[in-house]
Amino acid sequence: MNRRTLLRAGTVGVAAAFVPGVAFVPGVALAQSGRPVLTHGVQAGDVTFDGGLVWTRADRPSRMLVEVSRDADFRHVRTVRGPVLTPESGGTGKVRLRGLPPGREVHYRVIAEDLDGRARSEAVTGTFRTAPLGTEGVRFVWSGDVAGQGWGSNPDLGGMPLFGAMAARRPDFFIHSGDTVYADGPLKETVTLPDGRIWRNLVTPEKLKVAETLDEFRGQFAYNLLDPQYRAFASQVPMFVQWDDHEVTNNWYPGEILTLPQYTEKRVDVLAARAFQAFHEWQPIDPRQAVDGRVYRKFSYGRHVDVFILDMRSYKDANTSSRTDPGHVLGERQAQWLVRELDRSHATWKIIAADLPIGLTVPDGTDIEGVANGLPGVPGGREHELAWVLRELKKRRVRNTVWLTADVHYTAAHHYSPERAAVGDFDPFWEFVSGPAHAGGFGPNALDPTFGPEAVFVHAPPAANTSPLDGFQHFGEVEVARDGELTVHLRDLKGVSLWSKTLQPERK
Repeated sequence: MNRRTLLRAGTVGVAAAFVPGVAFVPGVALAQSGRPVLTHGVQAGDVTFDGGLVWTRADRPSRMLVEVSRDADFRHVRTVRGPVLTPESGGTGKVRLRGLPPGREVHYRVIAEDLDGRARSEAVTGTFRTAPLGTEGVRFVWSGDVAGQGWGSNPDLGGMPLFGAMAARRPDFFIHSGDTVYADGPLKETVTLPDGRIWRNLVTPEKLKVAETLDEFRGQFAYNLLDPQYRAFASQVPMFVQWDDHEVTNNWYPGEILTLPQYTEKRVDVLAARAFQAFHEWQPIDPRQAVDGRVYRKFSYGRHVDVFILDMRSYKDANTSSRTDPGHVLGERQAQWLVRELDRSHATWKIIAADLPIGLTVPDGTDIEGVANGLPGVPGGREHELAWVLRELKKRRVRNTVWLTADVHYTAAHHYSPERAAVGDFDPFWEFVSGPAHAGGFGPNALDPTFGPEAVFVHAPPAANTSPLDGFQHFGEVEVARDGELTVHLRDLKGVSLWSKTLQPERK
């Protein structure tokens, strides 16, 4: 596949409106087709004990149909009628499957049917496991940061290899920790590395510039699903997806006005609204599960695991805000929701999926992008809000919280303790960082001492924006045994465990 072929195929765009009788097929030019085509595979997400959400995209207006079975050969099926796939959603659609048995593997196949009922697409199959109700063991993985810093899907590597490594671990689900796309990161066909090696990128029209229009944002999400390893992973492993900054533009915050010359639309709120629509169209997210129809939400996976998906992007204050005055990264409503739901949780482990790390200083030029303000002493800026959350958890005796994140493009294990902190009114806890999934390697970042973090393990590249060819790509794995013992592995590009930690649950 070369750029000229893709540009010819992209005359309607990867995520563009429909052309009757014409199908976009990854890797070939536009071709006539007498029946609908599912162009970007299938995905599942936001699974519960009795079902899950199934996603697909078709090349023309058609009805989404999902056949569900307990066995892989589909001897006994139940058909669920989904929505009509239309240009208004970029051809995407999703349907929630309900009434399935808990803790069981589910097989599904998706079909697009012409609106007149005369023709159907070829079926595309997928699978997921519903959440258990009891104390069964659970294994899941997490990572973030996909196709960033100029490193896209590389045909020489078979695409994005880390997704194949995660699939080989056979996880029950995947937490996608943000930066699911790089809408602000155009790709080139080739990149010459410092040592002379050549990196090759799959390119599409939407990836040749920064995303500004709705269709350009749609094309960012469509791009990942052209990757064979990502697409195979998405069909096998259900996801819990959150977003961060690169779904819109680097380090964005509400109300920001851009000065970057590559953008003709300078209002970040306008770009964020378009990105948000594309994000929900192209990711297997159920907005009805979210508190306000946006991103933050909670899921239970048996008696041992509750997952709390945070949104530390939509409600944050400006990066130019004071480092000492009280600030926001969750927003008051989300912070109160988090404390309340953690207090109500009866799960052995409360997994808090954060799209920004707590104690790592993440600058934005001379300003602050992350939670930590980079200053010693008592909490300041956005740290005030996290201090309130941690204080409330201690007051309410909420035990066994584990924080997971990506964002900084290396992997690390941080232990936070009031004995080392400037404040002492919180319980010790662990934060595990792992990424990128397929982007430039960076780090390590400096630790802010406010909450007493200690870097127990760090695996980072020797230089900024290290290519994925050098192996500094990471994911994390959490395994909870039937007795409640939790083990974290920080794994490399090949799935090898670089470091692990086993935690015993503390009983109330």
